[in-house]
Amino acid sequence: MSKQNFKVYTKGGDKGMTSLIGGRRVQKYDLQVEAYGTVDELKSYTALVYDYTDDLLSKKNLLIIIEKLFIAESLIACDTYEDQIKMPQLYENDVEFLERDIDRMTKDLQPLNAFILPGGHPLISQIHICRSICRRAERAYLRYAENAEVIPIVQHYLNRLSDYYFTLARYTAVLLKIDEILWLPNKR
Repeated sequence: MSKQNFKVYTKGGDKGMTSLIGGRRVQKYDLQVEAYGTVDELKSYTALVYDYTDDLLSKKNLLIIIEKLFIAESLIACDTYEDQIKMPQLYENDVEFLERDIDRMTKDLQPLNAFILPGGHPLISQIHICRSICRRAERAYLRYAENAEVIPIVQHYLNRLSDYYFTLARYTAVLLKIDEILWLPNKR
């Protein structure tokens, strides 16, 4: 097998510019770059949760989510709508997959009667960080999408994914036999 001469660094971004899929150069602080960069952050943090999770079904589903986030990131990084439709896609059944897993986990959860504070166990806290990054990714995507032609399923997926992380954090507490920390203002 021959070695390729592939360098990680290109020096192309040294002046604050980066390339979109399709070749157009934009500022690294561009709304589009912020959106796909935040999805990239979410994907990496989801991988950390995957690494710390012992529940095999959760692990399997998190790996699927990591792959879907890679697709979402790629779609957001495209220069044009035409570039987007040539890429691997997210579909409504990807959102439905999240909904089915939320429903599966919810069967083991007590109904909510108060807000939940993040914490109780490092893994639970990590999942809540994913939830927060996901909401930030969604906001970044919406700012970018306001003036761009986009495939709307990305926003739908990110919105449902934050619900998934919230439910996964609660479900993980059940699996670990950790009491949820309820927000009870003025009761402590």
